[in-house]
Amino acid sequence: MLTKTEKIWMDGKLVNWDDAKIHVLTHTLHYGLGAFEGIRCYNAKKGPAVFRLDEHVERLFNSAKIFLLDIPYTKAEIKKAILDTIKANKLKECYIRPLVYIGYGAMGIYPKGNPINVVIAVWPWGAYLGDEALEKGIKIKTSSFIRNHVNSQMSRGKICGYYVNSQIAKKEAITGGYDEALLLDAEGYVSEGSGENIFIVRNGQLKTTPLTSILEGITRDSIMKIAEDLGIGTVEQRFTRDELYISDEAFFTGTAAEITPIRELDGRKIGEGKAGAITKKIQSIFFDAVKGKNKKYEKWLTYVK
Repeated sequence: MLTKTEKIWMDGKLVNWDDAKIHVLTHTLHYGLGAFEGIRCYNAKKGPAVFRLDEHVERLFNSAKIFLLDIPYTKAEIKKAILDTIKANKLKECYIRPLVYIGYGAMGIYPKGNPINVVIAVWPWGAYLGDEALEKGIKIKTSSFIRNHVNSQMSRGKICGYYVNSQIAKKEAITGGYDEALLLDAEGYVSEGSGENIFIVRNGQLKTTPLTSILEGITRDSIMKIAEDLGIGTVEQRFTRDELYISDEAFFTGTAAEITPIRELDGRKIGEGKAGAITKKIQSIFFDAVKGKNKKYEKWLTYVK
């Protein structure tokens, strides 16, 4: 359940949590076209800090551009609004959800003249898949549902309606006794999780799905930079689920999932069936980075002042 906070930013104003309401005929509620981001603020060494704020806001605006949503604020205004919302709620750590949506007005597929609204909510949130998952890893299942084709739903956008696909895949996995789903692309290659990018480790090298049918993950990019600094190569290349079966290690990445090891896929143990050495090393450096304990990655943090 969400932990209620005090204020939500709505179209330029901080309003009380319980007053942050929309009309039931809001266009995005019916047709699913809206852009959003998931961002984290960590209680870092020098105080609360948002991880890769610039990149997240850039992706939000890119998502809106792809789908012709004209955000009525500048990037600088949205960044400030995010920081102001965290401060208003007196939070040291939180999850941040900016949402761009088509508001109340015309109904029907074409929302002629409807306003474009923006909200920003923040709330305390721990490990998405659980603290134990971060340490011991999770069991996942290849979904019977495929990731949407790139010419059906453009994968560079982080769009509300896309996550119907993710929801049914995750429900199927949870119902079957697994922790998360793995989705394949339209040609049968590994794509990503319901809300995460994926990496495998083989022979000391990382491999991850190329930017075809997947979201351009910001945590994914961070892990590739950390791996490079460790002298570990990363190959962006399509791979099949049976290659994942025989990988030495595997893990999910994402703002919510952070770095979550995968210990089992489709009843097959991955590596030794626990978080591997490379996964743990990258995970350790990542958490040091977001907590402001590694000067090399200080540039990724925007402090809430």
